[in-house]
Amino acid sequence: MDREHDIIAAEQKIFPDQGIRVKAERKRVVDAIVKNIFLAIALVCASVIVFVVVFIFVKGLSSFLTTYEEGGTTGTQSFWGFLANTTWNGGAFNFGGGYLIVNTLYLTLLSLLLSIPLSILTSLLITRIAPKGISSVLQAGVELLAAVPSVIYGLFGIGFINPMVRSLAESMGISTMGGNSILSAVMVLALMSIPTMTLMSVTAIKAVNPNLIKASLALGASPTQTNFKIVLKDAQSGIFAGIILGIGRALGEATAVQMVIGNSPSGMHFGLFETSSTLTTQMLMGIGEATPGTLGYDIRFSAGLFLIVLILVIDLTLNHIKNWMYASKTGQKMKPSLLKVLFTNYVPRLARSLASRKGEDADE
Repeated sequence: MDREHDIIAAEQKIFPDQGIRVKAERKRVVDAIVKNIFLAIALVCASVIVFVVVFIFVKGLSSFLTTYEEGGTTGTQSFWGFLANTTWNGGAFNFGGGYLIVNTLYLTLLSLLLSIPLSILTSLLITRIAPKGISSVLQAGVELLAAVPSVIYGLFGIGFINPMVRSLAESMGISTMGGNSILSAVMVLALMSIPTMTLMSVTAIKAVNPNLIKASLALGASPTQTNFKIVLKDAQSGIFAGIILGIGRALGEATAVQMVIGNSPSGMHFGLFETSSTLTTQMLMGIGEATPGTLGYDIRFSAGLFLIVLILVIDLTLNHIKNWMYASKTGQKMKPSLLKVLFTNYVPRLARSLASRKGEDADE
């Protein structure tokens, strides 16, 4: 109460006129209302994300804790069996998903070998090489590509990429399933990741201090040397952030990949012309026919749980590398990563707590 009285007294000194004081009070009330509205919106958005993650975790773990009845027999799905089995549906209570993690990482890595160089060179062309009119058209085209739905990329893969891959394989004496292969999926994923990486790289390159560019040219460096040794080096943190977003899209893509990869039901595949499958494609396949409450339905949530953990670990690791790059460039002290905080603080505490409880139970 005293604080409010002091505020009112101060306003009366600053705004002696009653009308001005009323307007100031009204503005303060409006600011408070708007602030609370924005806070509520932020809490709703954050709660949706938390709810989705918690739901997937609970539903995904329930596959390994619930007893199911199938074909007159009852049983549970083993967690370690799910990791070790190399067949998605190896029989009753014998699903496998560990090999899908390897397939997913392999497919993403191959797509990055195409998308990263192309996106960086395209962003350099848009910002530093092409004339202003052409660069505007190119940037608008990249922005449109970023808005294209994934199913359109899948249709493009079926109608254009698959026949091209089939022709390439036939010229080498290799038979393919109509062009459905890892190579087709890699090309589709690369096409889908390039727009995101390019737009982020364009923003990072445009933020480079122009004085650095002028100084490099004044010292006798060629435009090409300046672009690669000054511009890209200074923009590396922003470019790396775009790469992280592109990796996230590649890891989580399902529809377009399912349409061109061939959807092999088992095994790790590394040949470019072989069919394969990923976590997302197996989650999508057969989900419409799966009956809720059965293992075939719940196990797809387990695959989703593995995908969330995989994306989380990769994202935290890459962000740690990005922060290290920025700290090295600016000479600032690097903040500890979330993984380091977890493994140096909370995990040891949890282990000590579990050990103490185990000791207490033994004493009893």
